[in-house]
Amino acid sequence: MARILVHITTAPSDTTKAALAFLVAKTIMAEGHQLALFVAGDGVHLLTDKVAQATEGLGTGKLSEHLAAIDAGDAELYFSGLSAKARNIATEDIVLRKAQPAMPAKLVQLTVECDRVLCY
Repeated sequence: MARILVHITTAPSDTTKAALAFLVAKTIMAEGHQLALFVAGDGVHLLTDKVAQATEGLGTGKLSEHLAAIDAGDAELYFSGLSAKARNIATEDIVLRKAQPAMPAKLVQLTVECDRVLCY
Protein backbone atom coordinates (compact mmCIF):
# COMPACT_ATOMS: atom_id res chain seq x y z
CA MET A 1 0.00 0.00 0.00
CA ALA A 2 1.01 3.62 -0.48
CA ARG A 3 2.18 6.23 1.99
CA ILE A 4 0.17 9.37 1.25
CA LEU A 5 0.74 12.88 2.57
CA VAL A 6 -2.27 15.16 2.95
CA HIS A 7 -1.27 18.81 3.40
CA ILE A 8 -4.14 21.02 4.58
CA THR A 9 -4.11 24.83 4.67
CA THR A 10 -7.83 25.42 4.04
CA ALA A 11 -9.46 28.05 6.24
CA PRO A 12 -12.56 27.25 8.32
CA SER A 13 -14.62 29.58 6.12
CA ASP A 14 -14.53 26.96 3.33
CA THR A 15 -16.42 24.30 5.28
CA THR A 16 -16.97 21.89 2.40
CA LYS A 17 -13.33 21.86 1.31
CA ALA A 18 -12.16 21.64 4.93
CA ALA A 19 -14.35 18.64 5.70
CA LEU A 20 -13.44 17.05 2.35
CA ALA A 21 -9.73 17.23 3.14
CA PHE A 22 -10.16 15.29 6.37
CA LEU A 23 -12.68 12.90 4.78
CA VAL A 24 -10.05 12.01 2.18
CA ALA A 25 -7.43 11.61 4.93
CA LYS A 26 -9.77 9.28 6.84
CA THR A 27 -10.46 7.33 3.64
CA ILE A 28 -6.75 6.84 3.01
CA MET A 29 -6.53 4.96 6.30
CA ALA A 30 -9.78 3.06 5.69
CA GLU A 31 -8.40 1.83 2.35
CA GLY A 32 -5.32 0.44 4.09
CA HIS A 33 -2.82 3.11 3.07
CA GLN A 34 -0.43 4.88 5.43
CA LEU A 35 -1.50 8.47 6.17
CA ALA A 36 0.87 11.34 6.88
CA LEU A 37 -1.06 14.52 7.70
CA PHE A 38 0.38 18.04 7.93
CA VAL A 39 -1.96 20.91 8.77
CA ALA A 40 -0.65 24.46 8.39
CA GLY A 41 -1.68 28.06 7.79
CA ASP A 42 -5.32 28.85 8.50
CA GLY A 43 -5.96 25.10 8.53
CA VAL A 44 -4.74 24.88 12.13
CA HIS A 45 -8.01 26.53 13.21
CA LEU A 46 -9.76 23.35 12.03
CA LEU A 47 -7.92 21.41 14.73
CA THR A 48 -9.56 23.29 17.61
CA ASP A 49 -12.63 21.79 19.27
CA LYS A 50 -14.86 24.83 18.73
CA VAL A 51 -14.18 24.95 14.98
CA ALA A 52 -14.21 21.16 14.53
CA GLN A 53 -17.63 20.88 16.18
CA ALA A 54 -19.06 23.71 14.06
CA THR A 55 -17.70 22.57 10.69
CA GLU A 56 -19.79 20.42 8.38
CA GLY A 57 -19.30 20.32 4.65
CA LEU A 58 -22.01 20.04 2.03
CA GLY A 59 -21.86 16.33 1.24
CA THR A 60 -18.48 15.92 2.93
CA GLY A 61 -19.57 15.22 6.50
CA LYS A 62 -18.79 16.52 9.95
CA LEU A 63 -15.22 17.57 10.59
CA SER A 64 -15.34 16.41 14.22
CA GLU A 65 -16.20 12.85 13.12
CA HIS A 66 -13.38 12.77 10.57
CA LEU A 67 -10.88 14.05 13.15
CA ALA A 68 -11.95 11.43 15.71
CA ALA A 69 -11.48 8.63 13.17
CA ILE A 70 -8.07 9.94 12.13
CA ASP A 71 -6.92 10.31 15.73
CA ALA A 72 -8.06 6.76 16.52
CA GLY A 73 -6.04 5.33 13.64
CA ASP A 74 -2.37 4.74 13.07
CA ALA A 75 -1.24 7.85 11.19
CA GLU A 76 1.60 10.35 11.30
CA LEU A 77 -0.04 13.59 12.44
CA TYR A 78 1.60 17.02 12.38
CA PHE A 79 0.54 20.64 12.55
CA SER A 80 2.61 23.73 11.92
CA GLY A 81 3.92 25.03 15.20
CA LEU A 82 4.57 28.40 13.57
CA SER A 83 1.03 28.63 12.20
CA ALA A 84 -0.49 27.67 15.55
CA LYS A 85 1.65 30.17 17.44
CA ALA A 86 0.79 32.99 15.01
CA ARG A 87 -2.90 32.25 15.59
CA ASN A 88 -2.61 31.89 19.38
CA ILE A 89 -3.51 28.20 19.28
CA ALA A 90 -1.78 26.21 22.02
CA THR A 91 -0.73 22.60 21.57
CA GLU A 92 -3.27 21.55 24.21
CA ASP A 93 -6.04 23.15 22.08
CA ILE A 94 -5.38 20.70 19.22
CA VAL A 95 -8.05 17.97 19.14
CA LEU A 96 -5.81 15.49 17.32
CA ARG A 97 -4.12 14.24 20.50
CA LYS A 98 -1.47 12.31 18.56
CA ALA A 99 -0.52 15.35 16.45
CA GLN A 100 2.89 16.89 16.98
CA PRO A 101 3.95 20.46 16.25
CA ALA A 102 6.43 20.57 13.40
CA MET A 103 8.45 23.01 11.35
CA PRO A 104 8.52 23.46 7.55
CA ALA A 105 11.49 21.09 7.29
CA LYS A 106 9.19 18.23 8.40
CA LEU A 107 6.74 19.06 5.61
CA VAL A 108 9.58 18.99 3.10
CA GLN A 109 10.81 15.66 4.49
CA LEU A 110 7.33 14.12 4.25
CA THR A 111 6.87 15.43 0.71
CA VAL A 112 10.10 13.75 -0.39
CA GLU A 113 9.41 10.48 1.45
CA CYS A 114 5.73 9.89 0.63
CA ASP A 115 4.53 8.15 -2.52
CA ARG A 116 1.82 10.73 -3.21
CA VAL A 117 0.92 14.21 -1.93
CA LEU A 118 -2.57 15.72 -1.81
CA CYS A 119 -3.04 19.40 -0.97
CA TYR A 120 -6.22 21.02 0.28
